[in-house]
Amino acid sequence: MVGSAVQNLINLTDTFFLGKVEGKEVEYLGAIGLAGVFYLLITTIGYSFTKAGQIMVARRMGADANEEIGVITHAMAAFALMLAVVMFILMKFGGAPFFGMIVKDPEILKYSLEYLDYRSYGVFFSYMGVVAVSLYTGLARTNIIIYNALIMGISNFILNYCLIYGNWGFPEMGIGGAALASTLSEVIAFAIFMLYMVFDKKIRIYNLFSKPKIDITIITAQIKLSIPMILQTLASLGSWFVFFALIEQLGRNELAISNIIRTFYMMFMIPAWGFSSGINTIVSNLIGKKQLRQVWPAITKTAILCFAVTMLLSLSLVFFPEMMLRLVTDDLTIIPDAKKLLWVLIVILAFYSVSIIYFNGLVGTGATKVALYIQVSCVVLYMIYVYVVVGMLKSSLEISWMAELVYMISSMMVSIWYLRSNKWLKVKI
Repeated sequence: MVGSAVQNLINLTDTFFLGKVEGKEVEYLGAIGLAGVFYLLITTIGYSFTKAGQIMVARRMGADANEEIGVITHAMAAFALMLAVVMFILMKFGGAPFFGMIVKDPEILKYSLEYLDYRSYGVFFSYMGVVAVSLYTGLARTNIIIYNALIMGISNFILNYCLIYGNWGFPEMGIGGAALASTLSEVIAFAIFMLYMVFDKKIRIYNLFSKPKIDITIITAQIKLSIPMILQTLASLGSWFVFFALIEQLGRNELAISNIIRTFYMMFMIPAWGFSSGINTIVSNLIGKKQLRQVWPAITKTAILCFAVTMLLSLSLVFFPEMMLRLVTDDLTIIPDAKKLLWVLIVILAFYSVSIIYFNGLVGTGATKVALYIQVSCVVLYMIYVYVVVGMLKSSLEISWMAELVYMISSMMVSIWYLRSNKWLKVKI
């Protein structure tokens, strides 16, 4: 859960500090909403690629083919680094014209680009970090991921306090300071992760630090397995970015409120991200051990557990809504409207906690093409709803955010149908 929450944790910390900058709350919250989702889209592309490596590592571990794990990891790291270079160039040279086309408010555009300018350098450390996370998740050794994420979170919190407000002798940088703080925290976390791996005796059997063996066939297999997942990411988060772009046209307050709700959404989806990453490994490992009958029970039990944990944590939104909102902003003009949206968010989280488990259980079988078809179909339904309800009808935020339910329910129903059909038994990776 903690490993999957890294980017969410960073975005949450940035939003927490920026929402308390006096006189800039609405503009900063609006800008971090757009730029934050855009950067999350970029980093999740890398995460989607390394998830293919995670599935392959888990499959080899289940089959006791330890000699292949090092080669898989080297291939994963090599391609992730090349992909990071492409994404960095995209953000540095394509960010301004892209945001210029879709953002109407000049202040929000200015602050979005300022955030992205500093944040773009973190993509290298983010991509290489998720390679290490995917390796250890595939090996079912996730303790180090917890410690590493805590270090990143603490570093980001301290650096945000220093760089946004200009405390402890640091320059006062505002939203640029938030971006720089997040990037530096990724650098620190990555360095500590690498140091841990050097002294980790248990992974020496995989020859990770021997001369890299870049096997093109392994890279090709990973790309083939991951491209559907990357396209899924582009479809899901890309549609989310479009959603926020349309909300921006409703007004600054609407965008700021939506970003506050997004912050809580990402905070409370952390258990689901963790359980979904875990079910990828569990399903792939069970298939590697030829325990095919255990796949469906494992997915269903995980879905029940994920739902229970998510709903338990969400009780804080039910009983202490105003206190929770004040964690993010002190602007009393937007808190009442944000409070109304929290009830919609709780319903969304309920469906999300179950839907994502069945969908990722399907991904764990290696049926990533089928997963892509499901996601694209659901995104089409989502975009039709968003275009009509938000773009054309300019509906209330409560009605607008129900687009998430359209996506979640349709994804869950089709994923369950495919898993129960046993068609995944024919998939080979």
